[in-house]
Amino acid sequence: MKQPFAGEDIAKDVLAAWVGGSERAFAVIVRATMKRAYSVALGFLGNAEDARDVSQEAYVAAHAARKRFDAERPFFPWFYRILRNRCLNALEKRLRRPEVSLDAVAERSDAGCDPARAHERRETAALVWKALFAIAPEHREIIVLRSFQELSYREIARTLDIPDGTVMSRLFYARQALREAIEALPEAGALKEDAS
Repeated sequence: MKQPFAGEDIAKDVLAAWVGGSERAFAVIVRATMKRAYSVALGFLGNAEDARDVSQEAYVAAHAARKRFDAERPFFPWFYRILRNRCLNALEKRLRRPEVSLDAVAERSDAGCDPARAHERRETAALVWKALFAIAPEHREIIVLRSFQELSYREIARTLDIPDGTVMSRLFYARQALREAIEALPEAGALKEDAS
């Protein structure tokens, strides 16, 4: 079953209390959204430690900017813009591409698998992650929101503040870019040979 869009289930009175300065209300908001925030940051950055650091920085920035938040609106689309900017800034600061951490992917994909199947899944995940970091950040962003966060087109449109139709076209081009990036990787040919 799909999770509700993070932040949609936060009561308006909690949001209003947070805007008014309640630390307790902020703790409720963070607990309700922190897994999704970490997952988004991991999708952008590909490294668990960086994802934790950047998502924490984004919460600090959001808390400092709480007076600009409209408590009648959902929290996560507003917060997402802060988180996204922090992630993009972190990517710009990197001097070279990171080795992608697959800890989170491996934990989810290896549960209950035989060792050979688990190894194959890890190799496939590594290939996808490597290709994901070879495409433009705006392509990576839309793939992360749709495929990893499982947001609907409408939720993505609201999060990115773009029309629904734009989501569809961006996703089409992003998937095309990802497919081409995977096919361009030398490891993709070896993986296909192993599978046959």
